[in-house]
Amino acid sequence: MTDAAAIRIAATFNRLFGPSHRVTMVGGGAEPLYEPETPAHPARVVFTYDYPASALHEAAHWCIAGAARRRLRDYGYSYAPGPRESIARGGFFASECDVQAVEALLAEACDVRFVISADDFAAPQAELDDFERRVRERIEHRRVHGLPRRAERLRAALRAEFGRG
Repeated sequence: MTDAAAIRIAATFNRLFGPSHRVTMVGGGAEPLYEPETPAHPARVVFTYDYPASALHEAAHWCIAGAARRRLRDYGYSYAPGPRESIARGGFFASECDVQAVEALLAEACDVRFVISADDFAAPQAELDDFERRVRERIEHRRVHGLPRRAERLRAALRAEFGRG
């Protein structure tokens, strides 16, 4: 991991949640991955290569996941790469909307560029536009109504780490 922002994001996450939740965030993965805690090792949040945006996205997943989901590999989700059929695409969009909204607010906290990702270049433009609209609406909803508790703690810690008030 060589990107300075990614290193700081992971270190902040680990300081904040490592001791209390027995979880470690690490970069360098060819693909993102969540591995639940076992008696032998803490849970691991693995983000792609050394990309700060991937670290924030995976942190958002972890911050949103409830205790039951955090006991499952990849929070119990199965990933199907694009192109996806319409029903699978809709399921992906539904599960990603809030995650990406939380990611966007975490990105603001550390001045990392946020880009909405439909992760399916074959999706019809109307569906992509609708997904983008839904994510933007969810971002505004989260601004007004707040983030999940762990996400708010992380956002505050990232603001302090990156000097963003």
